[in-house]
This record gives sequence, structure tokens and C-alpha cells, in this order.
Amino acid sequence: MARKKKGNKIDGWINFNKPYDMTSTDAVRFLKRTLKPQKIGHAGTLDPLAKGILPIALGEATKTIPFVQDSEKTYGFTATWGQQRSTDDLEGDVIASSETRPSRADIEALLPAYIGTVTQTPPKFSAIKINGERAYDLARDGEEFEVPSREVEIYDLHITEHNEGATSFEVTCGKGTYVRAIARDIGASLGCYGYVSELNRKKVGCFGLDSAFSLDFFEKMDDSAALEDVILPVHYALDDIPAVIINDQEASKLKQGQALSMIAKPDVQRLLAAGIDMRCTEPQDAVAMYQDKALAILSVSKATLKPYRVFNM
Repeated sequence: MARKKKGNKIDGWINFNKPYDMTSTDAVRFLKRTLKPQKIGHAGTLDPLAKGILPIALGEATKTIPFVQDSEKTYGFTATWGQQRSTDDLEGDVIASSETRPSRADIEALLPAYIGTVTQTPPKFSAIKINGERAYDLARDGEEFEVPSREVEIYDLHITEHNEGATSFEVTCGKGTYVRAIARDIGASLGCYGYVSELNRKKVGCFGLDSAFSLDFFEKMDDSAALEDVILPVHYALDDIPAVIINDQEASKLKQGQALSMIAKPDVQRLLAAGIDMRCTEPQDAVAMYQDKALAILSVSKATLKPYRVFNM
């Protein structure tokens, strides 16, 4: 007989608006104490000095975390000019300074160089691994090391406000982009130095500030009815991959880990209607939907659907 798991059976996502000066781990611990789910995790660390969207996965939704981590993100941030800091943000020690302050025109002329595929060196105080060690641990220990540069995707970067000492921006970027590095590099290019003094993550994939819930909301929540309004379905995080509606017989096979062969004309039409590219030679991801719930994440090769994540809901 299988041992019953401890905690409440809660499957889905919480769009959490993390406050300033709270770690992502502390946010997870708080929600774990409050909701007591069987399983919980977050999709993408947010620094303690940053606020904003921290998607929290509960139960079976933890199987979809990679889809959220890989998604496009939007940040609002303020770069303060005239200093370089060891952490590239407000927390670090001042390691260089300049009396130069950039004009708005100077910054705007430089921005096209920071849009597109950009080579970026992550901050030394980051979670990047160097020979198996976290870079921030090495930096705190005073170790000498180099962080390798890498290519990241920045889709949009523009100024939202500017004054002599600081400039506010909004950036939309891909996985692995460090906003602190953007401010640092712009400051270096302009000869004035710069660091991030304020950071707000406005969007992670389909999770946005307009529908996020604050720490205060959960501190005051005292009944399960309120929780029903907060929990988003597991498939919410899979909105950018095709959804294939399946029947009872197909659901039974997928639950047992069996592949489906969709070669009949009505089945092919169903795949095309779902957005499956039947001409694609590479495997595609899709989600199998059964009775309005996500049943499995599928690897689709032409007309063959193979489950590689099955949800137990």
C-alpha cells in the first residue's frame, strides 16, 4: 500500500508578487507554511533587493517549471550613475566612481547595441557555477576568478524616465539575462559607471503584475474559498504550446505511459487544429487536455504523441 503524502493536495500555480527584501527561498517557505502543499517550488530566482513576479508551482505544477523558467521576462529597473559596485546593485561596495553623468540622448544612442543577441558577462555575485561552485560564494570568500561571457536575447530596451543621476528602463529579455549586467555595461560604455538601484520584475511568461497576489493577501487569507480564487490551473504555464484534446480511450493509454498514433484523417485534423506542425522533422511539445485539465506533456513526432510528463490529478 502506497504511503500517503503529507500536506494538502494542491495542484496549480500562484502568481506571487514578491516584496522587496525577501528571498525567493523565503517566499516559498512562507507559502509552504501557509498552504501546507505536498510539493512546492518557484520558477526563477528573484534577488532579495528585487520585487515583482515570482511564479510559485504547487503539486503537479512543479513538473511544468522548466516551461516558465525558459519564458520571456519583462523588468523595470533604475540605473544609478557615477558608481560601480561589487555586486552591480545597491547592496555592493563602491569599487569605482566618476563625476560623469550621461544625457538621455547619449543613452538612447547606445541602446541599439543592447538589443538582439547580446554577449553578456554575468555579475560575479550571481548563481553561475564556476568549477562546481556558485560564483557568489567565491566572490564572498574573496577568491579571484573570471565569469565566462555568454549570449543572451534582449528583445526590447527603452527609457521610461531620466534625470541627471539616474535613468529608469524597461527591458524584455530571454532566459539567463542579468539586468544588473545591462546597467553595469551601459555605464562602462558611457564612461560614467552604473549599478541597479531598483528592480521590479513585471512579467514572466504569462504571469503578470495585473493578476499577482501580494504577501499581505496571504497573511490575511483565512479560508479555502479564497484559495480557489488564487490557484491557477497546471496548464496555465503551458499557454505557448499546442493543446490537444483527447478522449477517454486515449487518456487511459497516456496515463499508462503509452504513445498514441494519430494517423486517421480525423485525428490528423485534430492535431492540425491544435497547432501541431505536421511537416516539422523535430519533436514538438504539446499538452494533452482531458476534461478541461492537463493530463500529460507530450513529445510529438509527426503523428505520434508520446507522454514524458504525466500529471496525477
